[in-house]
Amino acid sequence: MINCIIVDDEPLAIQLLESHISKIESLKLIGTAKNAMDAYKILQSTPIDLMFLDIEMPDLNGIDFLKSLHKKPKTIFTTAYREFAIEGFELEAVDYILKPISFERFFKAVDRVLRKNTATKEEGEFIILKSGGLNKRILLEDIVYFESCGNDVKVIVKDNTSIIAKDKISELDMLLSQKGFVRVHRSFLINSQFVTAFNNDELMLGKYSIPVGRTYKKEVDEFITDFSKKKIN
Repeated sequence: MINCIIVDDEPLAIQLLESHISKIESLKLIGTAKNAMDAYKILQSTPIDLMFLDIEMPDLNGIDFLKSLHKKPKTIFTTAYREFAIEGFELEAVDYILKPISFERFFKAVDRVLRKNTATKEEGEFIILKSGGLNKRILLEDIVYFESCGNDVKVIVKDNTSIIAKDKISELDMLLSQKGFVRVHRSFLINSQFVTAFNNDELMLGKYSIPVGRTYKKEVDEFITDFSKKKIN
């Protein structure tokens, strides 16, 4: 979870950013501030990972405020003015977004933070899936299998929870076939790391029994051969 704050003196700009933030599960909005002094109080009281910072504000502008901070959170500048872009990037801002801010542009900026955060923590790769109106970030190593459900997919994760995502299993197969995932049935794409037992007709992923489709026998046979060699070694 990434703790973030919004620093902006425009109520409508704050409302828009709050809406965008609410759609990304990995972001937790700690608070909002209408000026630099209020933002400073939040930063002193709570660990903040990411700051959405306006530039044109009363008393102290966003550029000077960021310069004044001894410990700087990752910062995405949100402004209506292009002329501050160079100075913003000199302060090593993650991104510089011009208002009005679309969700697509907002998500592109936040995704940079998510990926940097993952690398910092030395976590594995992840996928972002749309579910329940949110863009959910799920580590590949946590996914047990995908199951096709009409035009959606059910995603089973290792803590025994599941989500329904707006995606197609065929597209996930193409995306994840080089990441340890194996298509074993027209309705099932499994994470090979969770296989605990198998026979000609099914694969066991812990307590889950996954059928082997007739047209996917070749892929499953190749997987079983590699799987058995790894176990021997």
